[in-house]
Amino acid sequence: MPINILMPALSPTMEKGNIARWLKKEGDTIKSGDVIAEIETDKATMEVEAVDEGVLAKIVVPGGTADVPVNQLIGLIAADGEDPKAVAASGGAPAAAPAAAAPAPAPAAQAAPAAAPAPAAAAPASGSRVFSSPLARRIAKDAGLDLSAVSGTGPHGRIVERDVKAAIAGGVRAAPAAAAAAAPQAARAPVAAMGDEQIKKFYEPGSFEEIPHDSMRKTIARRLVEAKQTIPHFYLTVDCDLDKLLALREEINKAAPSIDGKPAYKVSVNDFIIKAMALSLMRVPDANVTWTEGAMLKHRTADVGVAVSIPGGLITPVVRSAEKKSLSAISNEMKDYAARARARKLKPEEYQGGTSAVSNLGMFGIKHFSAVINPPHATILAVGAGEQRVVVKNGQPAVATIMSVTLSTDHRAVDGALGAELISAFKQLIENPMSMLV
Repeated sequence: MPINILMPALSPTMEKGNIARWLKKEGDTIKSGDVIAEIETDKATMEVEAVDEGVLAKIVVPGGTADVPVNQLIGLIAADGEDPKAVAASGGAPAAAPAAAAPAPAPAAQAAPAAAPAPAAAAPASGSRVFSSPLARRIAKDAGLDLSAVSGTGPHGRIVERDVKAAIAGGVRAAPAAAAAAAPQAARAPVAAMGDEQIKKFYEPGSFEEIPHDSMRKTIARRLVEAKQTIPHFYLTVDCDLDKLLALREEINKAAPSIDGKPAYKVSVNDFIIKAMALSLMRVPDANVTWTEGAMLKHRTADVGVAVSIPGGLITPVVRSAEKKSLSAISNEMKDYAARARARKLKPEEYQGGTSAVSNLGMFGIKHFSAVINPPHATILAVGAGEQRVVVKNGQPAVATIMSVTLSTDHRAVDGALGAELISAFKQLIENPMSMLV
């Protein structure tokens, strides 16, 4: 009996994936453990290993196919003693099978695009929007002209100045009631609610390049909309003095042993920030939580996600139990994560979950920003650049290296006072960095 190869679920939340490429071709002998294909999720490219042995009889879904649902048939293996050609001939469900369930459009709807254009005086369907240039709208308003009675000759049928002037010359006018009704209809649809084709009508053909969204960008968009719509954010900002931390960092890096002529580690300011965030969560355990509708999940360790920019988006690998790790261990772990993240080689367990996160834009010179919480986290720390500022010390003006940080919190899980306690603990650790080493 043929063995089905199904699109695997490579993470608990995966619903669809892209088949990047097949590493075996039809007719190849397959052994258990052989890597047969590469699957792209929204965050990584992962290798799929064969569980069964036999001959790859048929590739049902070719390499390069996007948005293949989990558990859909993607290939067939002929088991020992089976004829691969017969198995291939038996076929499998085509990749587009799920779409076949959609009802066929009515014949009248199918014929609609081929119908003759409506005459200039025909008004659009109720609730539709009339697209026109600002100049055309002003001229039409001054002349009392109903734009819905004008046929546009601009890009994508947009009404332009010449169309309005031609309609006025032709004696087209609008009844006062119709003109009054047109204004609220035109204002009903916000730009965010428009379809793709409606938005494109704002721009001249050829003035833009259309780049389809990949799965990562779609996931980022979906999760950020979900976060802002469902999580009540509030924000707390403090300034941290970095002078002691920078001095300690220099001492630690100077003391790094050499391995094969290279330092064993090179600790960054971001490594201190990750460690300080983890220790802060342990010092304020009521803030080391995740909100669910039925209960509050209070975590026993501080697993800190760190936003890493990669081509086309970002990913948040998680430093597990960061409160227990040395600065050098965190540094080396983050270097490994960042390299594999850019190659899209992280495993799901390396970027899923976590109890909080850090997003650092200081290297880009950003002084202050507020980050969007990454569900299921209840907090995220946005880190700005360290810069020299004039401050007051012992009643006298002095120059210090100051870093502004902003904590975004889920108000359902972390109240104002609790959030203030958490960010105060972070500030204390950053300004007294030696306490992170004991």
